[in-house]
Amino acid sequence: MTTDSTDQHAVIRVDQFVAARPETVWRILTEPELVQRWWAAGDIRPEVGHEFTLDMPGFGHQPCRVLEADPPSRFVYTFTANWTLTWTLVPEGKGTRLLLVHSGFDLDDTRMAAAFDRMGPGWREVVLPRIADLVTEI
Repeated sequence: MTTDSTDQHAVIRVDQFVAARPETVWRILTEPELVQRWWAAGDIRPEVGHEFTLDMPGFGHQPCRVLEADPPSRFVYTFTANWTLTWTLVPEGKGTRLLLVHSGFDLDDTRMAAAFDRMGPGWREVVLPRIADLVTEI
């Protein structure tokens, strides 16, 4: 995790090797039934401008909007009013290097700072490994 000193907002950066081609990883990130298996239910679609919600257990429906969709290499969407998730897929050997940048954390805001502290380990230790594991099931 790093802090971007130019705007005083913290950024979570995580990378995970996934033993599948970028096209397979792209499906895991963009098909609602697959996203639900590793993260949350929602009507996600890789179409710029598409607005959807993700039903986060314990936190309710979170509004999202697709900002970029460049299959199978880059997928960017807002997550809540404050955050942006940027997924970058890079071919690596017989798999994919999956890079996530979760930006928009204002560490001067107590709730955002607490979310930053929880979400970094959550992405790194729970969520991205679930994506890596899911490729064996599809």
